[in-house]
Amino acid sequence: MLGVYGGTFDPVHFGHLRTAFEVAETLGLERVHMIPCHVPPHRGEPTASPAQRRDMMALALAGQSRLVLDTRELDRPGPSYMVDTLASLRSEFGEDVPLCLILGRDALAGLPGWHRWRRLTELAHLVVMARPQAPGRLPADLEAHLAGREARDRRELAGAPAGRLLSCSVTQLDISSTHIRALLRGGRSPRYLLPDPVLDVILQQGLYRTERNGSSQNLS
Repeated sequence: MLGVYGGTFDPVHFGHLRTAFEVAETLGLERVHMIPCHVPPHRGEPTASPAQRRDMMALALAGQSRLVLDTRELDRPGPSYMVDTLASLRSEFGEDVPLCLILGRDALAGLPGWHRWRRLTELAHLVVMARPQAPGRLPADLEAHLAGREARDRRELAGAPAGRLLSCSVTQLDISSTHIRALLRGGRSPRYLLPDPVLDVILQQGLYRTERNGSSQNLS
């Protein structure tokens, strides 16, 4: 089984990395494809460039093999629709390999706003992580689409290439890229919220912060 974890990763932080790693261990995934998006369809343009976000992810994933950088959305022009990404993965790995789209319950609740969202369950399983401040009820059309798809355990995911829904408990790390960017804009350090090599690049390149009085903030 393969995992798929997409996002802007602007910047990538321990909330992304730890939850992806825990899902991989819990479900016995061979690996998780960490896929930075190029043009997010549902939010504003990321602050860091595609190349900067790719490089930060590469640094964050160094030294381990379970989470892997996948640049297919960065390499593809136009909006980064997950349905296209899953179709690309399906074409690469075949029709029989179980694919697990990993997302938080907040993202799950917003699924009806995604491009061709009903096709997602034809291409992958949905693995939903519990996250802080997640919404409760799901939209009625989504609940109807997901009815009867609930899986009891990872064996049910392994037994089919797509179409099931499984909730997966993860360590609750209430870290967000938005908060990290706000800290940097305010001249404060986000150290210990993200990997040191990623922070080093952010500081070296002056990402996410406004210089005051013509000089850089000392955030080390």
